[in-house]
Amino acid sequence: MGDTGSSSILVHILVVALCLTAFGFAVAAERRRSTGSIVTDSSNATFCVYDSDIATGYGVGAFLFLLSGHSLLMGVTRCMCFGAPLAPGGSRAWSIIYFASSWITFAVAEACLIAGATKNAYHTKYRDMVYAGNWTCQTLRKGVFIAGAVFVVFTMILDVYFYMYYSKATSQATKRISKTTPSVGMTGYA
Repeated sequence: MGDTGSSSILVHILVVALCLTAFGFAVAAERRRSTGSIVTDSSNATFCVYDSDIATGYGVGAFLFLLSGHSLLMGVTRCMCFGAPLAPGGSRAWSIIYFASSWITFAVAEACLIAGATKNAYHTKYRDMVYAGNWTCQTLRKGVFIAGAVFVVFTMILDVYFYMYYSKATSQATKRISKTTPSVGMTGYA
C-alpha cells in the first residue's frame, strides 16, 4: 500500500505542475496578445501592422501542457472505464461527479486556449492589407486567454479531487474483494 501512496502523490504533483505551467502560459499569452496599428505607406495604402506573434506560441503551449496533464491522469486512471472496479459508496459517486466535471472544464479551457491562439495567429500572420476609410485594426478580444487560464485552474482542482476519490474508491474495492471470511455460513446441522 505504501507504493500506491507514493505513486498517488507523484501523480498529484505531476498533474498540478503541468496544469500550473499551462496556467502560466495562458496568463503570458494574455499579456502578450498582438496589437495592431494603422500605417499608411508611400503609395497611400492604409493597412494594419501587428506586433509579435508570441501569444500564439504561449496559447499553444498552454493547450499542450493542459492536454498532457489531463492525459496523464486519464492514462493512470484508465479513464475510469477499463481500470479496477470502484467500491459502491460516496467515494465512487464523488469520483464520477469530479470525472464528468473535469472533462467539461477541460473542454472549455482547451477551446478558449486554441481559439485564442488561432485568432491571434490570424491577426498577426494573415491580415496584411485592407483599403478602407475609417477603421480600426482587429485584435483578439481581451480575456480569451484569461478565461482559458481560469478553466485550467478549475480543471486542475477537479482533477486533483477526482484522483483523490478515485484512489479511495479503488482501494476500498480492493479491501472488500480480498475479504477472506465467507458471507454464507457453512456449518453443518447437528
